[in-house]
Amino acid sequence: MVQPMSTDPFFIREGEYYRPTPACRGPWDPNSLHGRVIVGLLGHEIERRHGDPAFVPARLTVDMYRLPDFSPIEVTTRVIREGRRIKVVDAEFISGGVSMGRASCQFLRRTEAPATKVWSPANWEVPAPADIPAPSDPRSGMGGMWAMRPITGAFGTVGPRRTWISELRELVGGDPLTPFQRVAVSADFASPFANAGEGGLAYINSDVTTYLHRLPVGEWIGFDVVNHQATDGVAIGECWLYDEQGPIGTATVAALAQSRKPG
Repeated sequence: MVQPMSTDPFFIREGEYYRPTPACRGPWDPNSLHGRVIVGLLGHEIERRHGDPAFVPARLTVDMYRLPDFSPIEVTTRVIREGRRIKVVDAEFISGGVSMGRASCQFLRRTEAPATKVWSPANWEVPAPADIPAPSDPRSGMGGMWAMRPITGAFGTVGPRRTWISELRELVGGDPLTPFQRVAVSADFASPFANAGEGGLAYINSDVTTYLHRLPVGEWIGFDVVNHQATDGVAIGECWLYDEQGPIGTATVAALAQSRKPG
């Protein structure tokens, strides 16, 4: 019988710092954090300090140039531009006093959409998460890092891949996930989902960029792999993102060939 996984938050706030919990552990080094929690915490702090209901966080780009360990984390932010229609905010992820990553978020003011018709791809037609049985494999969702409802394809196979994922824990203890934070903490999934092959995942992503035309509704985010290309150990991957009402945006990553450290 599979034992239920802990739902401890990824981070505990301690004054001006954040303490990573064991749930943050990543797949590449047992002593380092998962990329998704780096992206998530940067998005959390940008929204907490600079979010505005009148604006949509239309783009979040995160560069991850070092693997943080479990040292206390500080996130600093800086407003680059605050105009009537566009606001740009930068943030830095500092672990143990060392810069490990940075983010740039562009907020666009909500306004009335023009009446002009423009072509866009058709909405995907897939079963709702509630209509898909939960996987029996306890390793699904990295052993409890998230919940999954696979639609098409799987890791270790070649072919189209689609899935729903939902968060099982808070990003920061005591702070319920907002719709934007739900996207931010899941966006890094575009890398393993798009870049894994028959031998598993052999690429570590160095960044992720998420574009949103609206925030998601509900707990489930849909990922649809639409691109993977690689040359000389450098890869790119892209997923279209959905909620149960339809498309919400995209997540794109760049990645480097990488081997895992034994844990």
